[in-house]
Amino acid sequence: MDLDRLRSSCLSFPGAYEDYPFGPEVAVFRVRVPTAPPRPGKIFALVPVDRAPSSISLKCDPALAVQLRAAHPGITGAWHLDKKHWNGVRLDGDLPAGTVRDMIEDSYDLVVASLPAAARAALGWAPGAPEGS
Repeated sequence: MDLDRLRSSCLSFPGAYEDYPFGPEVAVFRVRVPTAPPRPGKIFALVPVDRAPSSISLKCDPALAVQLRAAHPGITGAWHLDKKHWNGVRLDGDLPAGTVRDMIEDSYDLVVASLPAAARAALGWAPGAPEGS
């Protein structure tokens, strides 16, 4: 999966946006939290933009993270992040694009699930609901 497809996948979720708080070399994907006063959104994905092969860091349930790392050598603890809750996923072609897409969605869902009920409702989010519902 290339950077354009990663970007497209990450931005397909309600309230998702991209920024570069760490400089131009890392794209950060966040969920805009509808609050007052406005604050930066919560991060659900980080993508180094000039690395080959590409990679993505994604939030993950700790028990699932252990299973994924055991099953796929391209999935490890994410560099510079809490390895209990974040996976680093190497995108060298070993993982199907659908699997990566599912992992992005799981990361987004974990972040949105941690938001207050009013914020979740404002995003129109329901766990496991198809996009756009």
